[in-house]
Amino acid sequence: MMIETGRPSLPDPPGGLPSMKLILSRKGFDSAAGKCPSPIIDDRPVSMPIPASGSSTTTYADLGLGPIVERITRGRIAGDALCHHDPVFHQGECILGQCGAAQSHLARHGIGPGDVFLFFGLFTDPATGERHHRIYGYLKVHSATPVATMSAAERTKLVALRHPHLLDRRVTNDTIYRGEGAAARNAHVSLRMTRPGGPLSHWLVPHWLEGKGLSYHAKPWRWTEPGALQLVSRGQEFVCDIGEDKEAAAWIDAKISAIRG
Repeated sequence: MMIETGRPSLPDPPGGLPSMKLILSRKGFDSAAGKCPSPIIDDRPVSMPIPASGSSTTTYADLGLGPIVERITRGRIAGDALCHHDPVFHQGECILGQCGAAQSHLARHGIGPGDVFLFFGLFTDPATGERHHRIYGYLKVHSATPVATMSAAERTKLVALRHPHLLDRRVTNDTIYRGEGAAARNAHVSLRMTRPGGPLSHWLVPHWLEGKGLSYHAKPWRWTEPGALQLVSRGQEFVCDIGEDKEAAAWIDAKISAIRG
């Protein structure tokens, strides 16, 4: 099967500023993990962590999400069930773990300090019941540390936070990304990516995104018209190398401002 890889990342220009990369990172409940959208409650998107498939000591109830997960899954997932709580937003910082094929993809694109993750997921509009994708959080990467080389002090701190990527290492490339970050305080209209009326995978995107390229979206038919994208149905991390493009950087800054409310 052919994989859409998009454009390769380019090296930083000699003597220039570091090349910034944007990562659109899929997280939370969907039709496969959780089997339903995450909710928007009191105008705040609540991204539901996926059920734990490996070691975890965090339950939905621990996160104050017990009654919510039981309601939206109609009791299929209990409030005391374990969940994969990642990314973790804690005291103005975001801590994200990645491993396996998704981490290999990030590593191939050289993701590290200075790059920005925008987390998106599947949500339900409380007024209309419409399912849609929306951005709900961000991470400005300050450090990217393989768990295998992490200091004992940092490991102890992350274990205390019960970060799942420190509890059960089943692969060799587990990596922790840390930096400034926050979850959205409101469901701002500008954070919605699915075009009004859908379908779900049809996004409205900035016009520069097609020209810059987005990993896994290289086929021309995915860019149906200027400012539109048909998102792939699978995959977690989609990378765009924006370099030093001021317009792209301003778009990212606007999303972060909307997230911070």
